[in-house]
Amino acid sequence: MTPLCIGGWSVHTLETGFLWLDGGSMFGSVPKPLWSREHPADERNRIRLAMRCLLLERGDRCILVDDGVGEKFSAKLADIYRLEQHEQGLERALARIERGVEDVTNVVLTHLHFDHAGGSTKRGANGLEPTFPNARWYVQRRNWENAHASNPRERASYMPENYDALMEAGVLTLWDGPQQPWPGLSTITVNGHTRGQQLVRVSGGGNTAYFVTDLIPTAAHVRIPFVMGYDVAAIETMEEKRALLSRAVSENAWIVLEHDPETALGRVAADGDDFAWAERIPSHPGVAAR
Repeated sequence: MTPLCIGGWSVHTLETGFLWLDGGSMFGSVPKPLWSREHPADERNRIRLAMRCLLLERGDRCILVDDGVGEKFSAKLADIYRLEQHEQGLERALARIERGVEDVTNVVLTHLHFDHAGGSTKRGANGLEPTFPNARWYVQRRNWENAHASNPRERASYMPENYDALMEAGVLTLWDGPQQPWPGLSTITVNGHTRGQQLVRVSGGGNTAYFVTDLIPTAAHVRIPFVMGYDVAAIETMEEKRALLSRAVSENAWIVLEHDPETALGRVAADGDDFAWAERIPSHPGVAAR
């Protein structure tokens, strides 16, 4: 996909593979006949989800936002989550835009769930080590603390092998609240999905894009009542979605979706008391977004 140019930043979406999660959990109280129209389930009631990352380039900065599931899954977990990376993966996605792991200077993790932070570490000769040798990582302190004292509902989603080695290597910075770390780039904290999640906003030259991570995981979740069963606080999620989407409409901003298998990004419009897509861009040229 041709990168967006926003305020001096080149903005790339990276297709790093797919995993399959339970459709009912992804849509909470929304009935299956509604969500299955766009997300047909397999024999285990799982739906196909992208692991789309964002790469921002400007000057000597090459900033990655989230890094997928990584390469450390056991055969058992790969089967449970029906992992599809044989033709993709983060390194291959970087190679498609002529970049390598050594080019990444910074990694902003939206949160530490395994499908967002698993690519942060790899198995080396001396154990786990950071995947990107020249990078520094950033995550919200509240999410770091949540990951190390997680509640029973989230415990399976936080895997210490994905991030503890970053702290041990001295390459992880814990942020306290919203940040403006680089010109035109800022973070927004939200807590409905998991405590200490952060969104990324890039703006400049009259253009704006939001990487909305698990606040709006798929295109169907643009509807305010469509909230994941995985979320720790559904009411907070709905309030956070409304605030973010109202702002995006006023800015005519792009929304970059992390998990939709077909739609990479789009623009939203108000639809009565709710929101709908005014424009949707497919993840692969020649594939129509539904």
